[in-house]
Order: sequence, then structure tokens, then C-alpha cells
Amino acid sequence: MLKIKMDNVGKRYNRGWVFRAISDEIQLGDSIAILGPNGSGKSTLLQIISGSVSPSQGEMSYYLEGEALVEEQIYRNITIAAPYLELIEEYTLGEQVAFHFQFKQLAKGVEQSQVPSLLNLEEDKAKPLKQYSSGMLQRVKLGLAILSDTPIVLLDEPATNLDSNGIEWYNKMVGIHTKNRTVIICSNRREEEYHFCNRELIMENYR
Repeated sequence: MLKIKMDNVGKRYNRGWVFRAISDEIQLGDSIAILGPNGSGKSTLLQIISGSVSPSQGEMSYYLEGEALVEEQIYRNITIAAPYLELIEEYTLGEQVAFHFQFKQLAKGVEQSQVPSLLNLEEDKAKPLKQYSSGMLQRVKLGLAILSDTPIVLLDEPATNLDSNGIEWYNKMVGIHTKNRTVIICSNRREEEYHFCNRELIMENYR
């Protein structure tokens, strides 16, 4: 059982607070929408949860089966897809998939050879990613995160660059591959991104 605890967490840049005094416990299986406009600190909070950014105040704690996790263990238990995280665009899709799954385990029941088809990109798997459209690249980012065998999945504005077919694909992937996992979504209140979440964290409440 994995648990994340936020105790009075806040972040400031220079003299201004982006947010502060967030306290919450996230349990395995929770699906949470972090909601707010641009500049409200959604992405910053997600990066703090991922362990890649430190809070200016408060403390983040991570527990697995009641035991506290150290930093390198946190990374192994979390995957993230976000606009600010880049793919290696010189790689083909197959090469990117192979590279990613050197560091993460693939979801149970999925073979690495199946990944391009699951992303609806089978016909484009031999192309370098620099030839992909923004929507295709978004599918790759989301697919790598969702298909990683980690208990926590973090998705920052997942519908970015997706058309209606892409959004339908995203919701199907989440429905199939995130059962019994913790999913945290950052969104500008686009309901198609987070309609399945069972609770919400409103950033405006922590200014």
C-alpha cells in the first residue's frame, strides 16, 4: 500500500508565494484532479509530488507498506507526462519505448512490441519522433506514463494537443491501465481530462 503525505506544503519564488499550506494524504487508488488557471501552481505542485522540485515550506513524505521511501525509491514508483518533459526526437518510437522501459517496468500483460499499436502509432513506429505531430508526441508521452508499471501516475494537462479521437483514446487508456493505481491530473478545468477523478484539489484555496 503506497501513501503520499503533504504537510503544510508551499512554494514561493522570490518574494511571492505561488501556493502554501497544502496538507493532504493521497492513498493508493485515489484519482485526484488538481484544478486552477495558468499561474496557479498546478504544475509546480505536481513536480513537488513527483520529487523533482522541493517545497519552500512543509514536508513531503512517501510510504510503501508503512515504510518511508528514500529519494531513489520515489522515482521508481512514479511516472509523469507533462508538456515540459521532452522526448528524444532523434529516436524512432521503437527506440524511445526501449529507452524508457530500461528505467521503468512495463505494465503487466503488455509486451513492448505492442506499445506502438496501443498508442495507435503502429504505422509510424519507424519514423523519428521529430517527424511526429504535436498530437502524436502527446500520445507517446501519455502512453509511456500510463503503460509503466508504477503505483502513481502524474499527468499534467493530458488533453494538450489531442483532437477528439485522441481524447477518446486517452480516456480509454486511463480506464484500462490505471485500475488500482493513484492518478493525479493537472487541468485548467477541462472535464474530459479528469471526469473520472474522485476528488479535487482547488489551487485558488491555497494562495
